[in-house]
Amino acid sequence: MCSSVELSEEVLKYIEIAERFLVEGRELIDKDPVQASEKLYKAAEEVVKVLAIALNLPEARKAIESGGWWSKLLEKTAQSVAKALGVKEFILWWNTAYKLHVDGFHEAKLSSEDIRERYEYIFKPAK
Repeated sequence: MCSSVELSEEVLKYIEIAERFLVEGRELIDKDPVQASEKLYKAAEEVVKVLAIALNLPEARKAIESGGWWSKLLEKTAQSVAKALGVKEFILWWNTAYKLHVDGFHEAKLSSEDIRERYEYIFKPAK
C-alpha cells in the first residue's frame, strides 16, 4: 500500500481536508443549509477515508488501486471501520452524515435547524 512516511502524509492530508470542510460547513449552517450539508458530509467522508488508511483496511487498498472512492465503497468502509474499532455506533454516525449528503444536499430538504441537530451527533466527541 504505502510506506509509513507516505501513510502519515496521506493521513495528515485527509485530516486537514476534513477539518477544513467541518469549519466551512459549520459556518454555512444558517447561511446556506444545502452547502452546509455537503461540507459536513464531506468532512465525515474524509474521516472514513483516514480511518480506513490508518487501519490498513482492504477498502483503502481498493480505493487506491481503482483510483478513488465511491458511495458503495464508502458505505462498506464505514461498516469495516465500525467492526475494526468495535464501535457499532460508527454506522449511525455514518448514516447521519449520509443523510446530510442525500436529503440536505441532493434533495435540499433539510433546514438549518435540521442540520444543526445532526451536526451535534456527527461531530460531538464520544464520551
